[in-house]
Amino acid sequence: MAEVVIVGSPEEGGALAASLIARVVAAKPDAVLGLATGSTPLPVWQALARLQLDLGAVRGFALDEYIGLEPGHPESYRAVIDREVVGPLGLTPSLVHVPAEGLSGAALAGAGQAYEARIDAAGGVDLQVLGIGRTGHIGFNEPGSSLASLTRVKTLTEWTRRDNARFFGGDVTRVPLHCVTQGLGTILRARSLVLLAWGESKADAVAAAVEGPVTASVPASVIQLHRDVTVVIDESAAAGLRYADYYREAWTSRPAWLR
Repeated sequence: MAEVVIVGSPEEGGALAASLIARVVAAKPDAVLGLATGSTPLPVWQALARLQLDLGAVRGFALDEYIGLEPGHPESYRAVIDREVVGPLGLTPSLVHVPAEGLSGAALAGAGQAYEARIDAAGGVDLQVLGIGRTGHIGFNEPGSSLASLTRVKTLTEWTRRDNARFFGGDVTRVPLHCVTQGLGTILRARSLVLLAWGESKADAVAAAVEGPVTASVPASVIQLHRDVTVVIDESAAAGLRYADYYREAWTSRPAWLR
């Protein structure tokens, strides 16, 4: 079972997740981080920036990238990572990678395999930051994704595109239909996972991922197969959890050596 931490606010959760990342980097200055985009991880990057750590040797791999946006588009995940993570945290741009960067057309056929090889060459991901979609997706692994899947091209669901339309002026037609995403099997190979969720709209997905059966219908439920998972959620996102009281007790009463 994942360790579930229920916090009072996204800011508190962001500070907690940032402390976990800081611990990894303290032990390994050139740690490999899996970088999630979107609004959910923003409190983490903001809290980590406030710690003013030297992260110049840290290497990063983005979870996913859209297909079809023109180079330099402000909502490409390369642009988002540079704007929200690389710059504020002082990462070295050349050490941060995004799937299928610069590729299009037939060249995309080998993009997943190339990205997997690059992650392997870096020694694997030490800590992967994850959000969760209302459909239960992590990365862009939509319901029905193989639990053993690797980095590949995927088609986005209409629901996911509508959720992401807020980044495209509210116009769902401007949201790309396809993406390249790390697979569920790729994510499981990271040495530790930190999954974040804020707000009531994520409550059903969180409950299904943490307490429901492991199923391709809820891709995030694959975290139950990982041995080192921390789920950081606010009270609203925890609303559907059957064992919420136990998670609170387990966190507040953990032994001193685990604190």
